[in-house]
Amino acid sequence: MVNTENPKMKYTEMEYIGKGYLLGGELWLVMEYMDGGTLSDVIWNTFLTETEIAVISWECLQGLDFLHWNHVIYRDVKSDNILLRTDGSVKLADFGISVELSPEKKRPSSVAGTPWWMAPEVVTRQPYGSKVDIWSFGIVGIEMVEREVPYRSRSPAMTKFLIATAGTPQLRQPKLLSAWLRDFLSCCLQRDEERRWSANELLQHPFVTSAKPVSILAPLITVLKRMQERRM
Repeated sequence: MVNTENPKMKYTEMEYIGKGYLLGGELWLVMEYMDGGTLSDVIWNTFLTETEIAVISWECLQGLDFLHWNHVIYRDVKSDNILLRTDGSVKLADFGISVELSPEKKRPSSVAGTPWWMAPEVVTRQPYGSKVDIWSFGIVGIEMVEREVPYRSRSPAMTKFLIATAGTPQLRQPKLLSAWLRDFLSCCLQRDEERRWSANELLQHPFVTSAKPVSILAPLITVLKRMQERRM
């Protein structure tokens, strides 16, 4: 997780949240336990308010800003890869398909990620940069609002076709959202990569700067955990 004490400073260190051990020739990774589950669990079982969406966005964008500043493209931003803890903290997980950019490397053009969250330039195999993560987070934003991603009922192949050809996904009931949230999602979901905002720019967006402390998420996550325990 990134340093949140001063969100305007450039991040130089990540909090060390895991340890590796070599046991009998096998590498064992011991990671922090995020006992609140995934953001997808929250989306499926509760209704998020704009206040809660702003907090989650603030936390995720700090992580993405850290990665992008260090020339890493995450490439699999989705609700299943956003973890929560009962204290309200939010963290990105699963960097299995992330890629590091360097002056010696060309921008990637390989198709990587999960179809419903892929940016247009990924599905069309165009060279892309870190802003593919911003598009994907914009889809997470729609998911938090509408409780499902665009084209969810479509096959992966059809989803890729629609992302490439159908334009920017539209909200079903935009008038129910604040102007700030609508504008925030629009800034994330610009098909033109040049016009799409960066993580650093989005951290200055009024919707995100209005975010309250992560502790406001704690009651929501506690309720979710109780619901899950009753089903077991």
